[in-house]
Amino acid sequence: MRRQGGFRKTQNTRQGKKYMRPFVRTVARIVALPALAAACLLPAGHAQSAPQSTIEIGGEKLVTLTRKPVSTTKPEFTSVTVMPGRGMELLSITANFPGKGNVDVLYTHSPEQAKQMLDEQDTPFGDLGYRLGAAFLFPYPNRIIGKLSPDGKTLTTSWQGHEIMLPANNVGAAAGSERHAMHGLILKAKAEDIRVTDTPEGQQVTGVIHGGNFHGHWLSKTDLVITVTLTAEAVDATVVAHNVGSEDEPVAIGWHPYFALPSGDRTQVRIHIPGSMVAKVDNYSNVFPTGELVPATGQYDLQAPGGVALDKNFYDDNWSKLSWRGGAVTVKVIDPAAHYGVAIEGLSPEIKTIQLYAPPTQQFVAIEHQYNFADPFGKEWKGMDTGMVTLKPGQSTKWHVRLRVFVP
Repeated sequence: MRRQGGFRKTQNTRQGKKYMRPFVRTVARIVALPALAAACLLPAGHAQSAPQSTIEIGGEKLVTLTRKPVSTTKPEFTSVTVMPGRGMELLSITANFPGKGNVDVLYTHSPEQAKQMLDEQDTPFGDLGYRLGAAFLFPYPNRIIGKLSPDGKTLTTSWQGHEIMLPANNVGAAAGSERHAMHGLILKAKAEDIRVTDTPEGQQVTGVIHGGNFHGHWLSKTDLVITVTLTAEAVDATVVAHNVGSEDEPVAIGWHPYFALPSGDRTQVRIHIPGSMVAKVDNYSNVFPTGELVPATGQYDLQAPGGVALDKNFYDDNWSKLSWRGGAVTVKVIDPAAHYGVAIEGLSPEIKTIQLYAPPTQQFVAIEHQYNFADPFGKEWKGMDTGMVTLKPGQSTKWHVRLRVFVP
């Protein structure tokens, strides 16, 4: 149901499909209940301690940052809900548009639905975590290919002569698709030392993941400090990875946010990605890179400043050779029918690629700022720098992305 200029307000009940990737069983249509919305908004110009949630996911209570909008002329962020029990994943983000009310920035599930998915229906490796909200991905976003174990549960790849054994936690839907590792090792990680602080302009939450060597799947030991900051102008997310072990390790950082399309008319939504090259893949079931980068032309040329209409095109592709302006590589999702836009600014120079996942049957787009190309250890790249950062003991790397909302 459309409301007020094409927006679906967070206060309204919505119908939506649960958006599982191919290897997860198809789930019937669900009712998307409202995310935690304006009930706990703050007095103008003030912040308060984040309310204690009664819902636990991954054994930890949800944390919601809130603020009250004060502008009558421009959109402002109003809330962010974080799941410390699931790697500090963002469950929902809301923003107020004057005259339209609160809207969902992320294509969201209610806390009750998320709990059912993640606590009752999930796989041993937490794969449903990257089917909702915005999951943080470490130490590798995207796919890794390797030699499968006889039971098909793990695979082996190598880095600088060191073997790495990873869970083979994903497979495409088509017959003959190959199992592979997908989206890192923190999807079920619990954050500790959760701290919520008030800031002059909003609120901030920080959590620490003591990852160790991720149950023997990685080469050293890593601590992650994840911080989410809410202000009127922006939502900032940072992940700082510290090598606290005694060995060198390759790492990459990214995330997997599903952005909502408020009008419900996906065909006219416009996407701007400032990347001039796209990675060829074998097919859209495996989505394995061939090692060839080609100019972004036709439906893959999304560089126009005002974006390019999604129309009925399918995307699960990776852009590189990114254009940086004002210290950021900025992707935009523009929904003209809803007079709505969100800008996703990558602020870390280590961000080398952007993945876009946009199935024509769904009312979301996933836009992933990440350090690396898919299968970064693969021979298909023929020694090319694939974006992995080598951390020596004691070294750190920081991933930083900022969201802004605007009226196009």
